[in-house]
Amino acid sequence: MENSGVFRVPEAIFYGRGSLEKVGPEAALRGKKALIISDKIMDQLGYVNECLTHLEKEGVQHEVYLGVASEPTDVYVAEALELFQNQQCDIVVSVGGGSCIDTAKAIAALATNGGFIGDYMGGEKLANNAPVPHIALPTTAGTGSEATDVTVITNSSNDVKMMIKQPAFMPSVAIVDPLLIVSSPKSVTSATGVDALSHAVEAYLSQKAHPMTDVMAVSAMKLIIKNILTAYNDGENIDAREEMSLGSLKAGMAFSNASVCLVHGMSRPIGALFHVPHGISNAMLLPAVLEFSKEACIDRLADIGRIFEPDNNSLSNEEAADVAVTSIKNLCQKLNIPNLRDYGIDREAFQAAVEKMAADAIDSGSPGNNPRVPNHNELTELYHVCYDYQFSSETEKV
Repeated sequence: MENSGVFRVPEAIFYGRGSLEKVGPEAALRGKKALIISDKIMDQLGYVNECLTHLEKEGVQHEVYLGVASEPTDVYVAEALELFQNQQCDIVVSVGGGSCIDTAKAIAALATNGGFIGDYMGGEKLANNAPVPHIALPTTAGTGSEATDVTVITNSSNDVKMMIKQPAFMPSVAIVDPLLIVSSPKSVTSATGVDALSHAVEAYLSQKAHPMTDVMAVSAMKLIIKNILTAYNDGENIDAREEMSLGSLKAGMAFSNASVCLVHGMSRPIGALFHVPHGISNAMLLPAVLEFSKEACIDRLADIGRIFEPDNNSLSNEEAADVAVTSIKNLCQKLNIPNLRDYGIDREAFQAAVEKMAADAIDSGSPGNNPRVPNHNELTELYHVCYDYQFSSETEKV
């Protein structure tokens, strides 16, 4: 754990059923004309129109960009930024999953700082000017992007997922309404749920963890572990959905301030090269990475194991750490998380890309936060392990 730490969050966080209605008053406090960043699915579900209705009640004008059709790319950012500038907007509102929110983060920062989004990767360029206000409304319980100062944008010229972390990318307001999450299908619920669990686990295991992030990470894990299967099996269970959305929010606050580790470092290249949604690729990797890391973080993994088995007071730290890994493996199996092979990634194409993926993962910086920091060869081997990884185990712990 670091001797000092930082804890950044949005200016305001609204949480609870019906909190979507806050978007109008909050937007009116910050601007006169909003650009809504969303996608066609959110539009079809009526969420975009509902948002517009609340803006109109407060006299806030609006334009809409629905071009986010996949993981966010520099192309989406450029298109939406051009619309923002041409229509003289002064506030951004994102409605959707992490892709929509991350795209909006980039627009909010670039609108006042200029340049190409890739200029900001690795801190090469700092967004020193305050961004335009950004109100984020997540529609999945997974990314936690509404409460982080991180955006991940794919560079379309070289297929590299650019992880950019600066204070200017933090949304001004997060509005977490669990009623927006009920529409998520089972596949999205499982992938984003394990993504949120990955955020909390990695925040807790990170070398940059500190007491404030630990509080959020542990609380997030308790909420997610208790409710994820119910939300998956009964999507209409609003109580479980509400707890999952709160868990995702807390996990986002935790990892934004403690940083993520090896799972995310390995996940981004898979997403960039094979177009696997971020939540799914994180879920695919989590158990194998925990097995790789276990000996370097026995005590902290033991804490996680005891969340799964809170009434078992006889476990040694070694045993509790094993419970954590086994329980997460079984959880992924129950949620029908596929391995890379079963997802449909061609073996030969994957093997041909492993060297590049390992290099890109290391360059992202995230693996350096892991309890056990892998070298290039260890990373390539771990990618091969993950391709055929089996989530089943003999003794179920979940």
